[in-house]
Amino acid sequence: MSFLVFQSDFGLEDGAVSAMVGVALKEDAHLQIHHISHEIPAFNIFEASYRLLQTVPYWPEGTVFVSVVDPGVGTNREAIVIRTTSNYIIVTPNNGTLTHLEQDHGIEEVRLIQTDDSISHTFHGRDVFAKAGAQLASGKRSFTEIGPLFEKEKLVRLALYQNIVSSNLVQGSVDSLDVRFGSLWTSIRVEEFQELGINFGESVMVTIRNSQRMVYRQVLPYEVTFGKVPLGASVVYVNSM
Repeated sequence: MSFLVFQSDFGLEDGAVSAMVGVALKEDAHLQIHHISHEIPAFNIFEASYRLLQTVPYWPEGTVFVSVVDPGVGTNREAIVIRTTSNYIIVTPNNGTLTHLEQDHGIEEVRLIQTDDSISHTFHGRDVFAKAGAQLASGKRSFTEIGPLFEKEKLVRLALYQNIVSSNLVQGSVDSLDVRFGSLWTSIRVEEFQELGINFGESVMVTIRNSQRMVYRQVLPYEVTFGKVPLGASVVYVNSM
């Protein structure tokens, strides 16, 4: 039996998440069910993709994830299950939710979940994804039994910003706002930043633009952690993702 981990944009104010858990437990009452977050902003597929990247690699191999941010529910978008090259299982709509994981960790195989008209047209999170995830996590159905092969070339992929690295500049996008702690998380990879040859304790010019409009420009210290600068001061650091 594998862990089953849910993520959605449903919030916790109504019974949607509880209904998904209930469906899973009806498949196997002994399942260990956990949660990434149910506070993904409504319809924000990019955020769902990013949170999977942030979380999946730290779970035991074989863990089954169900991610439901599904603005296309009830349309002809496919319901799929994928296995990553590192043997994690993700159950999700084919709408771009897998973009970051595919880029950083690779997708080994994709299966199509076949649905019929007996299920709801507006709550596939409960009737399709939670059920399939529970069957996979409990071992009731194997990955190959969940449905026919689906071509990886048909996966929907989000258009991610392509970072630019030169001799004295690295340029990326702001991918996430860590509002609780006041941080901006960018797409710039540590190895790209290290190509600039900057050492801890040195300073860098940070420029932030919104389209063509400059919204921030400041020389900031590059440090190993937050406590290396005074309280309330800004710092460039390597994120621990």
